[in-house]
Amino acid sequence: MPQPRGLKTWSALMGSKKRPSEYEIVTYGLHYRARNPKAPYELDADVMMNQWYRRYVVDSPLKHDDWNRFRDPDQVTYRSYVTMQDGAEEYVDGLLREHAARGHDTQLSSSWVGSLARLFTPQRYLHATLQMDCAYALQMAPASTITNCLAFQEADAVRWLSRVAYRTRELAGAHPGAGFGEAERHIWEDDPAWQGFRELMERLLIAYDWAENLVGLNVVAARSLEEACGRQLANAARRNGDTLTSMLLEAQLRDAERSRRWTTAFVRLALENPRNAAVMQAWTESWAAYADKAVDAYCAALPGVLGPATEAKTAVRRFRAEVGLG
Repeated sequence: MPQPRGLKTWSALMGSKKRPSEYEIVTYGLHYRARNPKAPYELDADVMMNQWYRRYVVDSPLKHDDWNRFRDPDQVTYRSYVTMQDGAEEYVDGLLREHAARGHDTQLSSSWVGSLARLFTPQRYLHATLQMDCAYALQMAPASTITNCLAFQEADAVRWLSRVAYRTRELAGAHPGAGFGEAERHIWEDDPAWQGFRELMERLLIAYDWAENLVGLNVVAARSLEEACGRQLANAARRNGDTLTSMLLEAQLRDAERSRRWTTAFVRLALENPRNAAVMQAWTESWAAYADKAVDAYCAALPGVLGPATEAKTAVRRFRAEVGLG
């Protein structure tokens, strides 16, 4: 009697009619909480965790027939991420060693040192809020392919938090008494330059709908802080003879390019449902009001840069237009 033919591939991926890639094997369809929408966490349907998930994921106004169709354009896996970022970390380590050997920090002007203490080293609080928001979004996202992207974006935030902390200690050694390692919390909480971004990120941390959180973070907030606290600060650093800070920020922006690519793919998938356009547009405009105010406040404190706020906001609007939410 002939034996039935066994599956030659993963059954969940049979519809593609081709051998699944490594990315699909280790990323696709991994969420157990997708089995039962009434009790995603396999406990009583009325426990708080299940009520929360139903309210902010299942009942989200952003709808799609199959979120599992999302794919990361870069197809990043844990293995490829570690390999890629190992090289990136080697590059950053090289920058730090080379500039330390040249006595870079001791050659900075006192006025620019004050700007670094005000506008750069407090960024570890900003990266901490990015990490926390990514952690929430990845716990709530309805597809493991989306969770995967958020996990690596969270890792990027932790990487740069640690790098800013390292630079804080180096600058403290080169400029004792300038407040490095001592004043950052006060600056983050009270300095006018930071209050827009602090409000933006704290509001995001209580935006519980998974899709609004993701749109607010990746379409608006992350792009705004990259342009203001990254690109425009790098421009100011170059004008003030600080090649190390400018090169570190430019390296950070390379991580942002990967985030922008998968965000674009996510928005385009969501827009396959015509009803989602109005929902995402409303969210984008709501969060942009906070982000624009944050960019204005931060960029007003940047020395030696012409029109940084206008340039930063224009870049963010260009990205929004490219993904279809302009």
